Amino acid sequence: MKKIITPTLLAIAVLLSACATTPRSTGLLDQTRSDFAIARNNPDVERFAPLEMQQASTAMSQANDAANKDESAENINKLAYIAKAKIGVANEVTKQKLAQAEIAKTAKQRDGMILDQRTLEADKAKQDALQAQMTAQAALANAADSQRKTADAQAQAALLQEQLAALAAKQTDRGLVITMGDVLFGTNLSNLNSNGMTTAHKLADVLSQNPQRRVLIEGYTDSTGTADYNQELSERRAQSVRGALLELGIAPDRVAIRGYGKNFPVASNDNASNRQLNRRVEIVLSDADGKIIARQ
Repeated sequence: MKKIITPTLLAIAVLLSACATTPRSTGLLDQTRSDFAIARNNPDVERFAPLEMQQASTAMSQANDAANKDESAENINKLAYIAKAKIGVANEVTKQKLAQAEIAKTAKQRDGMILDQRTLEADKAKQDALQAQMTAQAALANAADSQRKTADAQAQAALLQEQLAALAAKQTDRGLVITMGDVLFGTNLSNLNSNGMTTAHKLADVLSQNPQRRVLIEGYTDSTGTADYNQELSERRAQSVRGALLELGIAPDRVAIRGYGKNFPVASNDNASNRQLNRRVEIVLSDADGKIIARQ
């Protein structure tokens, strides 16, 4: 009897044929395949766990082969579990080596920071040492300058003492006073004679070498003559000395004059010798600050 193949039977036959050629799979195998794909696409796994990944790949191939051969689900799951475990090992090794690499990186950064800090400290120490050296050199230079200034001041003081001694200067309660007697003026009683100009030159040298000092020139007479005449004569003598100093280059603001006439005698006016002592010019030298104590 001839068999009749209906469309329904044909469809069933095609379906059975298709099922017979489709590899078997399980949920565990599908999950393992997904884990494997993720691990294989992770560059860190390839970098840090190549051997473990190779072992996982071999196990994965064995599981796929079992599925392709339509082996039992139990055997497929067994092989998939092994592959999954090896994938886990590869991932874990990757994590550990990543952590070690991060630790090493942190340690390197820390070492770099420590080195930078030590470098900064070394540079600061060098700068401090250089600054200390410069400070020491400056101190030595200042000390040398101070010694030089002291030596200059001592030499200047010694020279001043020598010059004042030559002028017969006397220390008084008003300071140093140089007296120009009557014999230093000409016969007209007011102009300086040659000896008087010599004294003026010496005094000008003192003032030139001691620019901070000033002088007050005071004129005096004896009691002979009228008060007006004596006052005028004392002022003219003081002015004569001032004029000589100005001609010798002394600034006008450093030389003051005052006439006292017959006042403040240094001797009685009862004889010619004493009267000659009273006819004088006193030059009061200021202190180092330019201060002069005037008569009261």
